Amino acid sequence: MFGGLRPIQWIGRYPIKKSDPSKPWPKDARPVRIARSALAPNLPQAALYVTQTHGVFIDDVLVSAGYLINETTITLCEANELNELEFFHIKLESHDVIYAEGAPVETLLNVDESAVNFAEYFRVYGVPTSNEVPCLPMFTNWRRSGLKSRLCSAMSRIDRRKRIGAIRDRLDKRAIALSQELEPSF
Repeated sequence: MFGGLRPIQWIGRYPIKKSDPSKPWPKDARPVRIARSALAPNLPQAALYVTQTHGVFIDDVLVSAGYLINETTITLCEANELNELEFFHIKLESHDVIYAEGAPVETLLNVDESAVNFAEYFRVYGVPTSNEVPCLPMFTNWRRSGLKSRLCSAMSRIDRRKRIGAIRDRLDKRAIALSQELEPSF
């Protein structure tokens, strides 16, 4: 979206397996399911599954999918019938927004060793840098620590809450409208 057409540098594979197949997935491991048309008409074009921290491009910011859960059109997927999940993250030469099922989502920002194919990345590119700059402001579930972080959070908390609140309100209204369209009329 921002850097123009570029080749894919690497596709990271991040599989996770249940430690006990008889138990449900831990909450933090479960993917977010974004239903067809949950974000806008025909966006996404089909159900989209992303990690809870994966950034979705909305209103000129990246918002973690976990913040968008409304229990109607954007839900935390149970995935109980699956004993293994695998997430794929696309890495470009710099952080950007691409389309998945037609919906604008972020590319991989930082490569880490938890990818099962990390050795492939390392052979070609060497040690990944952890100081890559996000292409947009990010509203994530991740919490920073330290005094500087607390000061920054205190100053931006109200604006951030308002912005995320406005996005969530709009998506909630969309979810209600979509559910009413599906109900039979008498």
